[in-house]
Amino acid sequence: MAYRQILVPTDGSARSRRAVAVALRLAAAVGARVTGFYAVAEGVPTLFSGDKLYGSGVMSREYRNLAKREAQDRLAQLGRQAAAAGVPCRTVWRLARDPWRAILRAARAGGCDLIVMGSHGRGGVQTVLLGSQAVKVLAHSKIPVLVCR
Repeated sequence: MAYRQILVPTDGSARSRRAVAVALRLAAAVGARVTGFYAVAEGVPTLFSGDKLYGSGVMSREYRNLAKREAQDRLAQLGRQAAAAGVPCRTVWRLARDPWRAILRAARAGGCDLIVMGSHGRGGVQTVLLGSQAVKVLAHSKIPVLVCR
């Protein structure tokens, strides 16, 4: 199966940068397009309850502007890498209370047939407490997901 549209969520981490490199190599090999995606966490976590982190839901203008610049910087870097690889690329960022849900929405909205993302490799207590965006995407995605470690 040849992929036509690949979603690459990024957060700028080393694992995320590796996923970007893998996605671009794959896209170049099969002639696919790439959509770079960045989810800006909405709200500031203030209380832990069960498996959810609840945020205040209020973002200061300064935080929102900083987060927007961070998203734009990360996505611009991805765009430059795609251009250097000769891979058509568009970028999207969104505010998201649950980044994994935003990733799945972006994949559906962009007509993506593959998601390539990094895994932070959290284990033990960290995974139980924080969860893993990659695990949640894997559990809920109806399209293939390639997780890069």
